Amino acid sequence: MSAAKNINITLKIWRQKNSEAKGNIETYKLDNVSTASSFLEMLDQLNEQIINEKGSPVAFDHDCREGICGMCSLYINGRAHGPETGTTTCQLHMRKFNDGDTIFIEPWRSKAFPVVKDLVVDRSAFDRIQQAGGFVSVNTSGNTIDANTIPVPKDDADKAFMAAACIGCGACVASCKNGSAMLFVGAKVSQYALLPQGKVEAAQRVQNMVRQMDEEGFGNCTNTGACEIECPKGISLENIARMNREYLKSSF
Repeated sequence: MSAAKNINITLKIWRQKNSEAKGNIETYKLDNVSTASSFLEMLDQLNEQIINEKGSPVAFDHDCREGICGMCSLYINGRAHGPETGTTTCQLHMRKFNDGDTIFIEPWRSKAFPVVKDLVVDRSAFDRIQQAGGFVSVNTSGNTIDANTIPVPKDDADKAFMAAACIGCGACVASCKNGSAMLFVGAKVSQYALLPQGKVEAAQRVQNMVRQMDEEGFGNCTNTGACEIECPKGISLENIARMNREYLKSSF
């Protein structure tokens, strides 16, 4: 890794007061940005500059800043989470950019993810899909069996674990020309469909989650594959196929 240096950049950022307001791109010049800083740290630096100039800081989502929570949902230069494959925005560093670069930053674009303010979108549609069936009910009567005592084939366990790696950031939706959430829903269905604990409610789960997905206004999958390419956790399209099979089985 090369030594850190400072660069000067131009930022073209989507500003929108609220979901009802008409948004627009505003331009900011930002100097002396360390290439060792993360993309979100760069936005922190920008907001400090804006506040010092008595302006309104740019609203953007963030939480853990460790690539786990999925909150850092930004469209950067036409790509979800930016130019580096398999990386969330918070784990993207400014060394991926050059001195003098112009960087476009926008929120997710999807009917099901309405803009709240600036770069923040409402992703509660994902929460409602999860609530519709993305869980295993637990009998708390005292007769429950320790999950670790149930044998699970390693291949199934590995696939379930890979599906469970989905952080629900919404990059799949933002990257899809139809705004489809099938990669997200497929991952959440798969992580339980592959495990014995999830098979009891399998039919009800997939029916409820797919129905909720449709009610939220997400588009249909056309097998373009942009969702898998832009997913920071590399969630496979195989999960969509598994969800379709589970849905067909639940119909009989």
